[in-house]
Amino acid sequence: MPTIVVLGAGVSGLTCALELAKQGGHEITVVAKHMPGDYDIEYTSPWAGANVLPMALDKDSRWERRTWPVLRRLAKEVPEAGLHVQTARVLRREKDVATGLKAALADGLFQFDPWYKEVMDNFREIPANELPKGMHSGCEFMSVCINTAIYLPWLVGQCAKYGVQFKRGIVKHISQAHNLSHTGKKADIVVNATGVLACKLGGVMDKAVYPARGQIVVVRNEAKGFMPTSSGSDDADDEIMYVMQRALGGGTILGGTYMRHNWDPNPDPNIAVRIMKRAVEAHPELTDGKGIEALSIIRHGVGLRPAREGGVRIEKEKIDGTWVVHNYGHAGWGYQGSYGCAEKVVELVDEIVKQEKRQSKL
Repeated sequence: MPTIVVLGAGVSGLTCALELAKQGGHEITVVAKHMPGDYDIEYTSPWAGANVLPMALDKDSRWERRTWPVLRRLAKEVPEAGLHVQTARVLRREKDVATGLKAALADGLFQFDPWYKEVMDNFREIPANELPKGMHSGCEFMSVCINTAIYLPWLVGQCAKYGVQFKRGIVKHISQAHNLSHTGKKADIVVNATGVLACKLGGVMDKAVYPARGQIVVVRNEAKGFMPTSSGSDDADDEIMYVMQRALGGGTILGGTYMRHNWDPNPDPNIAVRIMKRAVEAHPELTDGKGIEALSIIRHGVGLRPAREGGVRIEKEKIDGTWVVHNYGHAGWGYQGSYGCAEKVVELVDEIVKQEKRQSKL
């Protein structure tokens, strides 16, 4: 029975552990410095919104295509997981279209005739007479919003149901993970789901990984009807607008920023004001037209999205004699690509197990 250590307890690590455990035949330990319930700038997943807004280009869309059916089912059939259905409204500003949508974070969300129109339920182009002022075009589709404070512990519970064990630990070099299985045996395989810290982890030190700082405001006000997002803002090239209401009383997330190579963990009060103004302008129902003074603030937050030049890294390699399967570099789409990426991790683990069995017979 292969012994597996999953390094990292964010959404990527937990989903990998769950999918491997469901497969059966493995002894799995999740090892992490931070676990669900913790809030730390090194631990990105609790700070996420999170919702489904397809960001990949068509050629890289497998992860999101494979994840969406699972999240949709959870929202409809498993209310205790902390997801609920909401309509996403994606808006392209006239200013951004005029400049070739260069302000649209260089992803596939704001593309015309997007691939996801065939994947997302109830997709429709927004007629011109329904567009807000200053908007060139847009679309709507059924999406989900995830209350991460509920969903991450739910993942832990699901992992535990399938026999996954959890251990706190600080790992400075990936070779240390080999000896951290709850079984006491050396791990046959380590799954590296360390997120933005993959750039600092000994034995990996991936210089292509960098933080994309996201600042949010969480409020008690309800965002009824839809989750808007637009292709840019007038405030700064790395400031954007999105609004999403979390399930089960989780408050409403107002965002945000996408500040590349910025490690600052502290909310900027001036950015917070701009975030609130953009949100209320896009979704005046938040305060019944009374402006940002009528927002009831729960907290301000900053998370560091684990971005990577060249995109996500999902591949296997041997380090110090032990197989490592990497799964990091998801930027802002970790939740909405989680099951698709975990599916690939399971495939790579299967390849390693079969290869080791063949070699042992030689």
